[in-house]
Amino acid sequence: MSNPEFFNPTSVVAPVGAYSHGGFVKANSDLLFLAGQVGLRPDGTLPASLAEQADETFANIVRILKAKDMTVANLVKLNLYVVFGQPASEVRAARLRHFGDHRPASTFIYVPQLVEAKYLIEVEGVAAR
Repeated sequence: MSNPEFFNPTSVVAPVGAYSHGGFVKANSDLLFLAGQVGLRPDGTLPASLAEQADETFANIVRILKAKDMTVANLVKLNLYVVFGQPASEVRAARLRHFGDHRPASTFIYVPQLVEAKYLIEVEGVAAR
């Protein structure tokens, strides 16, 4: 089994953010599909600000990976959903704190609202080993 391989073909413009254009996973790998994570803390409380919710969201992803003996290096794909009007810079800062220089294939989408109006961010993903 292999860890994901990330690449940016020279035939496509270089990434404009903290992502790679592609993530390649060889067959016979273990795949972990992460349900959308919001900023709920382990005790069930929710911080009010986007910065705190984003921090907790990425911490939750790290916790789920750890439960299957994986790390952020195993993340292949992320989809980030952020409520329109919230600053992307706070999401990027939280992501950098938890993921460092890891650059999985990613999509960042602004949405009008998530399932509960109190949630400001939701992130789902796929990891492989």
